[in-house]
Amino acid sequence: MKINKYEDISQVEKEAKKDYIDRHSAFVHCEKNAVKGEKFAVKVKVGDQYLHPDDFDHYISYVQLWDGETFLAEAHFTPGVLGNAPGQVEVDFYIVPTKKLKLTSMAYCTKHGLWQSDEVVVEVA
Repeated sequence: MKINKYEDISQVEKEAKKDYIDRHSAFVHCEKNAVKGEKFAVKVKVGDQYLHPDDFDHYISYVQLWDGETFLAEAHFTPGVLGNAPGQVEVDFYIVPTKKLKLTSMAYCTKHGLWQSDEVVVEVA
């Protein structure tokens, strides 16, 4: 399966391509530092500036959180979870780190495939 990756949409000229890239891309939001052994919050949001459809045949099916090549967590969605209106899927994950994290997220669109976020490095002390 092809993995699509986020492109900086400020460098993209066509509005339709900006919309396509942004609304499918997962973004990892968290603090840059964590305390070893303490619960740490990580928010994954699909889309930043553009909204994704929430139709029966076109929706975000799941969001995953990874630390490098280690799978950490996953949330599944059904069509209509956003009220059948365009929106941005958001998931809050809580993990307990023991070492430096290299977090990425994957989001799966039922029509446009798998999308990977940029990596976010979290120092753990």
